[in-house]
Amino acid sequence: MSVLLLRLAGPLQSWGASARFARRTTEPAPTKSGVLGMLAGALGRDRGDDLADLAALRFAVRTDQPGTRIRDLQTAHHGDTDKAMPLSERFYLADAVFVAAVEGPDGTVDELAAALRAPVHLPYLGRRSCPPSGPVDLGVRSEAGLRAALEREPWQAAPWYRRRHHAASVALPVQADAEPAEQPRADLLRDLPLSFDPRHRRYALRGVVSFVVNAPTLASDHDPTAHLNLLEPESD
Repeated sequence: MSVLLLRLAGPLQSWGASARFARRTTEPAPTKSGVLGMLAGALGRDRGDDLADLAALRFAVRTDQPGTRIRDLQTAHHGDTDKAMPLSERFYLADAVFVAAVEGPDGTVDELAAALRAPVHLPYLGRRSCPPSGPVDLGVRSEAGLRAALEREPWQAAPWYRRRHHAASVALPVQADAEPAEQPRADLLRDLPLSFDPRHRRYALRGVVSFVVNAPTLASDHDPTAHLNLLEPESD
Protein backbone atom coordinates (compact mmCIF):
# COMPACT_ATOMS: atom_id res chain seq x y z
CA MET A 1 0.00 0.00 0.00
CA SER A 2 1.16 3.53 -0.82
CA VAL A 3 0.08 7.05 0.14
CA LEU A 4 -0.33 9.95 -2.29
CA LEU A 5 0.02 13.39 -0.70
CA LEU A 6 -1.64 16.49 -2.18
CA ARG A 7 -1.06 20.15 -1.35
CA LEU A 8 -4.37 22.00 -1.65
CA ALA A 9 -3.70 25.74 -1.57
CA GLY A 10 -5.19 28.67 -3.41
CA PRO A 11 -6.75 32.11 -2.99
CA LEU A 12 -10.20 30.49 -2.64
CA GLN A 13 -11.44 26.97 -1.92
CA SER A 14 -14.95 25.61 -1.40
CA TRP A 15 -15.67 22.06 -0.27
CA GLY A 16 -19.40 21.55 0.02
CA ALA A 17 -20.86 18.40 1.57
CA SER A 18 -24.43 19.65 1.32
CA ALA A 19 -26.31 22.35 -0.56
CA ARG A 20 -29.77 23.71 0.06
CA PHE A 21 -31.36 25.54 -2.87
CA ALA A 22 -29.45 28.80 -3.42
CA ARG A 23 -27.24 28.44 -0.33
CA ARG A 24 -23.90 26.71 -1.05
CA THR A 25 -21.80 26.22 2.07
CA THR A 26 -18.26 24.91 2.54
CA GLU A 27 -16.79 22.49 5.03
CA PRO A 28 -13.75 23.74 7.01
CA ALA A 29 -11.54 21.17 5.24
CA PRO A 30 -11.54 19.36 1.87
CA THR A 31 -14.13 16.60 1.53
CA LYS A 32 -13.46 13.09 0.28
CA SER A 33 -15.94 13.60 -2.55
CA GLY A 34 -14.21 16.81 -3.64
CA VAL A 35 -10.71 15.32 -3.66
CA LEU A 36 -11.82 12.10 -5.38
CA GLY A 37 -13.66 14.21 -7.96
CA MET A 38 -10.43 16.09 -8.67
CA LEU A 39 -8.55 12.79 -9.06
CA ALA A 40 -11.26 11.35 -11.31
CA GLY A 41 -11.02 14.44 -13.50
CA ALA A 42 -7.24 14.14 -13.69
CA LEU A 43 -7.68 10.55 -14.85
CA GLY A 44 -10.13 11.70 -17.53
CA ARG A 45 -13.12 9.79 -16.22
CA ASP A 46 -16.63 10.75 -17.23
CA ARG A 47 -19.12 11.77 -14.56
CA GLY A 48 -21.12 8.60 -15.09
CA ASP A 49 -18.15 6.23 -14.68
CA ASP A 50 -17.89 3.76 -11.81
CA LEU A 51 -16.20 5.22 -8.71
CA ALA A 52 -15.88 2.07 -6.61
CA ASP A 53 -12.08 1.86 -6.86
CA LEU A 54 -11.60 5.51 -5.86
CA ALA A 55 -14.19 5.41 -3.07
CA ALA A 56 -12.33 2.43 -1.55
CA LEU A 57 -9.18 4.51 -1.04
CA ARG A 58 -8.51 5.60 2.55
CA PHE A 59 -8.60 9.36 2.92
CA ALA A 60 -7.32 11.93 5.41
CA VAL A 61 -6.73 15.68 5.36
CA ARG A 62 -4.43 17.81 7.51
CA THR A 63 -5.16 21.49 8.09
CA ASP A 64 -1.90 23.40 7.71
CA GLN A 65 -3.47 26.86 7.43
CA PRO A 66 -7.20 27.14 8.20
CA GLY A 67 -7.85 30.29 6.20
CA THR A 68 -10.85 32.59 6.58
CA ARG A 69 -14.47 31.74 5.75
CA ILE A 70 -16.03 34.35 3.46
CA ARG A 71 -19.46 34.80 1.86
CA ASP A 72 -20.30 35.89 -1.67
CA LEU A 73 -23.68 36.81 -3.15
CA GLN A 74 -24.14 35.93 -6.84
CA THR A 75 -26.75 36.77 -9.45
CA ALA A 76 -27.48 34.95 -12.72
CA HIS A 77 -29.93 34.93 -15.61
CA HIS A 78 -31.45 32.15 -17.71
CA GLY A 79 -29.67 32.13 -21.06
CA ASP A 80 -32.82 31.71 -23.15
CA THR A 81 -35.26 34.05 -21.45
CA ASP A 82 -32.86 36.42 -19.66
CA LYS A 83 -35.08 35.92 -16.63
CA ALA A 84 -33.30 36.59 -13.33
CA MET A 85 -32.56 33.55 -11.17
CA PRO A 86 -32.76 33.69 -7.35
CA LEU A 87 -29.88 35.37 -5.57
CA SER A 88 -27.45 32.65 -4.46
CA GLU A 89 -25.29 32.68 -1.34
CA ARG A 90 -21.89 30.97 -1.67
CA PHE A 91 -19.22 30.40 0.94
CA TYR A 92 -15.46 29.99 0.45
CA LEU A 93 -12.25 29.50 2.41
CA ALA A 94 -9.71 32.24 1.65
CA ASP A 95 -5.93 31.69 1.97
CA ALA A 96 -6.26 28.14 3.32
CA VAL A 97 -3.69 25.35 2.92
CA PHE A 98 -4.31 21.62 3.39
CA VAL A 99 -2.40 18.39 2.90
CA ALA A 100 -4.71 15.60 1.73
CA ALA A 101 -3.66 11.95 1.67
CA VAL A 102 -5.13 8.96 -0.16
CA GLU A 103 -3.93 5.44 0.57
CA GLY A 104 -4.42 2.39 -1.63
CA PRO A 105 -2.75 -0.27 -3.77
CA ASP A 106 0.62 0.74 -5.17
CA GLY A 107 -0.51 0.58 -8.81
CA THR A 108 -3.60 2.71 -8.21
CA VAL A 109 -1.70 5.35 -6.26
CA ASP A 110 1.08 5.54 -8.87
CA GLU A 111 -1.56 5.99 -11.59
CA LEU A 112 -3.17 8.85 -9.66
CA ALA A 113 0.19 10.55 -9.11
CA ALA A 114 0.97 10.34 -12.84
CA ALA A 115 -2.47 11.73 -13.69
CA LEU A 116 -1.94 14.76 -11.44
CA ARG A 117 1.33 15.52 -13.22
CA ALA A 118 -0.41 15.41 -16.63
CA PRO A 119 -4.15 15.80 -15.92
CA VAL A 120 -6.81 15.29 -18.55
CA HIS A 121 -8.94 17.90 -16.75
CA LEU A 122 -7.21 20.60 -14.71
CA PRO A 123 -7.62 20.30 -10.93
CA TYR A 124 -9.65 22.79 -8.95
CA LEU A 125 -10.30 23.22 -5.24
CA GLY A 126 -13.93 22.21 -4.86
CA ARG A 127 -15.34 24.52 -7.57
CA ARG A 128 -14.13 25.38 -11.05
CA SER A 129 -13.72 29.00 -9.97
CA CYS A 130 -11.08 27.93 -7.40
CA PRO A 131 -7.82 26.96 -9.13
CA PRO A 132 -4.82 25.84 -7.04
CA SER A 133 -1.99 28.33 -6.59
CA GLY A 134 0.72 25.75 -7.34
CA PRO A 135 1.39 22.09 -8.08
CA VAL A 136 -0.96 19.75 -6.22
CA ASP A 137 1.17 16.58 -6.26
CA LEU A 138 3.51 16.23 -3.27
CA GLY A 139 4.58 12.71 -4.26
CA VAL A 140 4.02 9.11 -3.21
CA ARG A 141 5.11 7.76 0.17
CA SER A 142 5.47 3.99 0.09
CA GLU A 143 7.32 3.51 3.36
CA ALA A 144 4.58 4.74 5.69
CA GLY A 145 0.86 4.48 6.31
CA LEU A 146 -1.64 7.31 6.16
CA ARG A 147 -1.02 8.75 9.60
CA ALA A 148 2.76 8.36 9.49
CA ALA A 149 2.90 10.09 6.08
CA LEU A 150 1.04 13.12 7.49
CA GLU A 151 3.27 13.19 10.56
CA ARG A 152 6.45 13.22 8.46
CA GLU A 153 5.35 15.69 5.79
CA PRO A 154 6.71 19.18 6.55
CA TRP A 155 4.29 21.98 7.33
CA GLN A 156 2.99 23.44 4.05
CA ALA A 157 1.56 26.76 5.25
CA ALA A 158 2.46 29.97 3.44
CA PRO A 159 5.79 31.60 4.44
CA TRP A 160 4.07 34.59 6.06
CA TYR A 161 1.97 32.24 8.18
CA ARG A 162 4.91 30.03 9.17
CA ARG A 163 6.85 32.99 10.55
CA ARG A 164 4.52 32.98 13.57
CA HIS A 165 5.94 29.66 14.70
CA HIS A 166 9.59 29.05 15.60
CA ALA A 167 9.62 25.54 17.08
CA ALA A 168 10.95 22.46 15.28
CA SER A 169 7.45 20.97 14.97
CA VAL A 170 3.87 22.17 14.88
CA ALA A 171 0.64 20.49 16.05
CA LEU A 172 -1.82 20.20 13.15
CA PRO A 173 -5.40 18.80 13.17
CA VAL A 174 -6.28 15.84 10.95
CA GLN A 175 -9.61 14.34 9.84
CA ALA A 176 -9.40 10.77 8.57
CA ASP A 177 -11.54 7.83 7.51
CA ALA A 178 -12.50 5.90 10.62
CA GLU A 179 -11.16 2.37 11.00
CA PRO A 180 -13.82 -0.31 11.73
CA ALA A 181 -12.99 -0.25 15.45
CA GLU A 182 -13.34 3.57 15.49
CA GLN A 183 -16.79 3.71 13.86
CA PRO A 184 -18.79 3.86 17.16
CA ARG A 185 -17.14 7.16 18.13
CA ALA A 186 -16.79 8.59 14.63
CA ASP A 187 -18.55 11.67 13.31
CA LEU A 188 -20.61 11.19 10.14
CA LEU A 189 -20.19 13.22 6.97
CA ARG A 190 -22.13 12.60 3.74
CA ASP A 191 -19.23 12.96 1.33
CA LEU A 192 -18.46 9.42 0.13
CA PRO A 193 -19.23 9.58 -3.61
CA LEU A 194 -21.28 6.82 -5.20
CA SER A 195 -21.98 8.65 -8.47
CA PHE A 196 -21.04 12.02 -9.97
CA ASP A 197 -23.67 11.66 -12.70
CA PRO A 198 -25.36 15.12 -12.83
CA ARG A 199 -28.73 13.45 -13.39
CA HIS A 200 -28.53 11.60 -10.08
CA ARG A 201 -25.58 12.46 -7.84
CA ARG A 202 -25.35 10.11 -4.88
CA TYR A 203 -23.26 10.24 -1.71
CA ALA A 204 -23.06 7.92 1.29
CA LEU A 205 -22.21 8.65 4.91
CA ARG A 206 -18.56 8.35 5.94
CA GLY A 207 -17.21 7.86 9.45
CA VAL A 208 -14.61 10.50 10.32
CA VAL A 209 -12.21 10.63 13.28
CA SER A 210 -10.12 13.61 14.35
CA PHE A 211 -6.64 13.66 15.84
CA VAL A 212 -3.52 15.83 15.95
CA VAL A 213 -0.09 15.17 14.44
CA ASN A 214 3.18 16.95 15.18
CA ALA A 215 4.65 17.79 11.79
CA PRO A 216 8.13 19.19 11.17
CA THR A 217 8.30 22.86 10.30
CA LEU A 218 10.00 24.18 7.20
CA ALA A 219 12.93 26.52 7.54
CA SER A 220 11.88 30.09 6.86
CA ASP A 221 12.65 31.21 3.31
CA HIS A 222 12.67 34.88 4.33
CA ASP A 223 16.10 36.49 4.25
CA PRO A 224 15.94 40.10 5.53
CA THR A 225 19.30 40.88 3.87
CA ALA A 226 18.41 39.42 0.46
CA HIS A 227 17.90 42.84 -1.20
CA LEU A 228 20.86 44.57 0.43
CA ASN A 229 24.08 45.18 -1.43
CA LEU A 230 26.55 43.94 1.16
CA LEU A 231 30.11 44.79 0.18
CA GLU A 232 33.25 43.42 1.72
CA PRO A 233 35.23 46.16 3.45
CA GLU A 234 38.36 47.18 1.56
CA SER A 235 41.54 45.88 3.08
CA ASP A 236 44.42 48.23 3.83
